[in-house]
This record gives sequence, structure tokens and C-alpha cells, in this order.
Amino acid sequence: MPRYPRNLVLIGARGAGKSAAGRALADRLGRHFLDTDALLEDWEGLTVAEVFAAYGEGYFRDVEARVVAEVASRGGRVVAAGGGVVLRPGNVAKLQSSGTLVWLRASAATLRSRLAADPGSPLRRPSLTGADPLAEVERVLAEREPLYRAAAALVVETDGKSPDAVAAEISAWVAARPAGELEYEPGGRP
Repeated sequence: MPRYPRNLVLIGARGAGKSAAGRALADRLGRHFLDTDALLEDWEGLTVAEVFAAYGEGYFRDVEARVVAEVASRGGRVVAAGGGVVLRPGNVAKLQSSGTLVWLRASAATLRSRLAADPGSPLRRPSLTGADPLAEVERVLAEREPLYRAAAALVVETDGKSPDAVAAEISAWVAARPAGELEYEPGGRP
């Protein structure tokens, strides 16, 4: 049975740098880049914020799970996963079936700073609690950090690093893996 390159799936909180580092990593590795939130927006014809507002978090998570299943059905990509993708164990299992998960970890202070500097973030990245998005960063981070840690094969600290520096660190880790370690057989076990 043929073997394929495993996806490299970047997980972590919103503002951790998954999309920017993911694009840089895809360029370095000559892979296609996918962003699950952007794919979800394409499928729904609405922004993430509009999906949340119109249909609620449950609906959003259901669509996100379908996006994850689609992404996990293919290999050889760099994927930026939505920050809450780890909330459903089924999502993690699907992503791990054809991918290696990399947690981009950033401190709450860095996340707050990045979100505050992005004028579009409150609109594209809705508050999950209805609270000010900056106020909920620490609570959401504390809730999700154990899930990110459990899912990831590699943790990369992003505080004070450019997307290119993060991509270089992941690329070096990939290059140091033994031959075949980052491959999978469709339908087989990773």
C-alpha cells in the first residue's frame, strides 16, 4: 500500500500564529496550506463570526467537525486548525489519523497583545462567552492548554518569534525525523 506524507497540523489558541506560520511552513516544505476556519467560511458562505451569531457554537462545531474530516482525508498539507478544534476528541483523532499535530504555544499576554493589534479579530474571531475577547483569553487558554498538550507531538513556543522563525523550527524538527516517521498509509494506523 502506498505511503503519503503526514499533514502537519498547527493547533493552538487564536492569536498563536497558526495561519501566518502555517503559510511560511508550507512555503518551506513545498506543501499546500489549508486553514480550517477559512475552509469553513467558504463552505458556509459566512464568516466565523456570522456562523456563531446566526446558528450558535454547537452548529459551528458540527460544521468544523465536517471540515476536519475532509482535511484528514488527505495528506501532505500544512493545516492551521481553529483554536477550539481540540474540544471534540473526535476531531483530534481524525487529525492524528493522517497528520502530526504541532502546538503553537503563546502566553496569555502575547495572545492578548496580538488580538488587540488585529482590528479585525473581534469580528472574525467571536467571543465564545459573550465577554470581551481580550478578557476571556486567559480562561479559554487554561481550559484548552491540557488538550493542546495531550494532542501535540511537538510544542513550539511562539512568544517573540516571527512566523518564519516558527516555520524554521518546525521544518528543522521535520527534517530530523527518521525516514518514514512522518508518513501514513490511508486507512491504516499512523
